[in-house]
Amino acid sequence: MELTGTILRGREFEPVEGRVVIGDDGRIEAVEETSVESTDIVLPAFVNAHTHIGDSIAKEAGGGLSLEELVAPPDGLKHRLLREASQAEKIEAMRRSLRFMHQSGTAACLDFREGGVEGVRALEEAAADGNVDALSFARGSVAAMEEGDGFGASGANDADFDRERTATRKADKPFGIHAGEVDESDINPAMDLEPDFLVHMVHPEPVHLDRLEDSEIPIVVCPRSNLVTDVGLPPVDELHERTTLALGTDNVMLNSPSMFREMEFLAKFSSLSAGEILRMATINGAEIAGLEYGLVESGRKARLLVLDGETDNLVGARDPVRAVVRRAGVDDVRDVIVED
Repeated sequence: MELTGTILRGREFEPVEGRVVIGDDGRIEAVEETSVESTDIVLPAFVNAHTHIGDSIAKEAGGGLSLEELVAPPDGLKHRLLREASQAEKIEAMRRSLRFMHQSGTAACLDFREGGVEGVRALEEAAADGNVDALSFARGSVAAMEEGDGFGASGANDADFDRERTATRKADKPFGIHAGEVDESDINPAMDLEPDFLVHMVHPEPVHLDRLEDSEIPIVVCPRSNLVTDVGLPPVDELHERTTLALGTDNVMLNSPSMFREMEFLAKFSSLSAGEILRMATINGAEIAGLEYGLVESGRKARLLVLDGETDNLVGARDPVRAVVRRAGVDDVRDVIVED
């Protein structure tokens, strides 16, 4: 297979005119500079580094409620709605969210998966078509983690996660944890667990920023969700100075799982460059999860997004990386390549 157009090549997303050659093994064989007629834009497909797609049965429920009223277990609105829904309804809702994610250019999501072993298996069923690698960062038990792809802890103020952290190390699976979403009180105990990544970090104090610089623990930020729940916005410029950032869309209850929307929002409230934001939406999340894609370069698995550069929205764009981050949307998607 060959894809032609403007290729956003490598970690710097250098725009080159040419083609991407994909081998029979589903990996990129070559990225070649050459004159082509296509005006398509070829880039890595997105990795959504933090989702709760189980909430797909409750889209736009709970307007005006606080974060605790929305999602705190066991009686937050989402948990009540999840209990009321049948397993078949939850699986179908997740399947439809994954379908939209694929259509909008996402190759993988790191899902903090409620429901124990049963929840992990439900996500596997929802993702059975294989278009999106839906990774289960299971919650609730070590057994669920062993069934899934890692462990996703709710927060260090909720429980002692030492046992789960030890189990993930033994299983050689990643451990992620929410921290600093509502206030700073759970940040130090979360970092004491030496997680593979933190989620949110809206409220770090200087001491936490120093610890981040020393530890280099990656952070997944979810700014649209933080705005909706009124907890504030993460200090992404300061965080970026100290560690690697990735991007997630968080609860489907609150936000569409569109990485286009998340990138645009982040670009317009921060001073991060378009290239850095695109890395947050692709390779940085892929590396947190140990995935073999996220860049357009030889040897990577071919998980690629092709945008139509002739849509009314994109035609005439002078900077393709800025156009992808700040302007593009699902209507500009020509194809999403998922090769195995």
